Amino acid sequence: MSPASADTPQARTVVVKVGSSSVTPATVDRLCSDLTRARTAGHTVVVVTSGAIAAGWALLGRGEKRPADPAVLQAVSAVGQHRLMRMWQDGLDPHGILAGQVLLAPLDFVHRTQYLHARGTLAHLIELGVVPVVNENDAVADEEIRFGDNDRLAALVAHLVRAHLLLLLTDAPGLLTADPRQFAEASLVEEVLEIDHDLEQMAGGAGSEVGSGGMSSKVAAAKIATWSGVETIIADASRPGVVSAAVAGEAGVGTVFRARPHRLSARKLWIAFALGATGRLVVDEGAHKALAEGGRSLLAAGVVGVEGDFGLDDAVEIVGPDGRVFAKGLVRLPAARAAEWLGRRTDQLPEDMSHLVVHRDDLVLVR
Repeated sequence: MSPASADTPQARTVVVKVGSSSVTPATVDRLCSDLTRARTAGHTVVVVTSGAIAAGWALLGRGEKRPADPAVLQAVSAVGQHRLMRMWQDGLDPHGILAGQVLLAPLDFVHRTQYLHARGTLAHLIELGVVPVVNENDAVADEEIRFGDNDRLAALVAHLVRAHLLLLLTDAPGLLTADPRQFAEASLVEEVLEIDHDLEQMAGGAGSEVGSGGMSSKVAAAKIATWSGVETIIADASRPGVVSAAVAGEAGVGTVFRARPHRLSARKLWIAFALGATGRLVVDEGAHKALAEGGRSLLAAGVVGVEGDFGLDDAVEIVGPDGRVFAKGLVRLPAARAAEWLGRRTDQLPEDMSHLVVHRDDLVLVR
């Protein structure tokens, strides 16, 4: 079966992410039938799947309690990865479709060459009529295990393949107004135009009982995707025909997050979401306005505080006078020098050195 053609009316590229709780033979079989219908309708489909660690632990038969040691988790994922891929291939076999395994790590999104290699691999698989099945490379990179059930990976893949839609399938109908385990009146949020602080809190802030590895991670992924120009839907994996319904834009399929009108470049997406911050710069009101409204670079004169031990070209968060992070960027000074130059005007700094703390080309507004 061939992938969607650019000439197919309303053809869309869709990334479908399936969480660990939904990766069962019955659910995968049903989803594969649904994915096939989407492909028959002319759409291109990429799958991002969780479940390697769960599959490996089940194969090892060591009990229900999953280990916490990262090194053990890496080994367990190596055991489960081939079983996970077999499940997807078994689901696609009745439809005459091949699955192609792609294992990715954060560095594949940070380094330009690796990013282009990953994009090329996925593009060639799609051209060959293969369904790419993407997972984190857990067996060799422990950082990925902390990503949050592959949600962030799925959002980055959506940017990588220039998707039109990211579908995050879980065991909930979408984002609810409250935790339904505690509040019977909780209702579905059907549409989100902008992901703000209040919405993130509704999803359950990081580390909370509601959000840990759950809805907060999906809302964070939706933020990455929508900033990439990709519409995102959080929906229930158990809903019959969920993929077809989402692609068709049916009302009530889940929570729809509308894409922002301006798509971030790959480089700025890396800075904003793929690179971990190693420190913070606190700026005054004048610098906040110059960065947020004027598109200016950050100079030492506007910096009133330095936190962390960052080096040249490290990613740092930029905090406004209200104490909230509003931007992120790559610093052009190490922490010690940034602290030494704190609040100094350009005419008070050495003439033979750059006076920029963060250049506007290396800065992304995140609020």
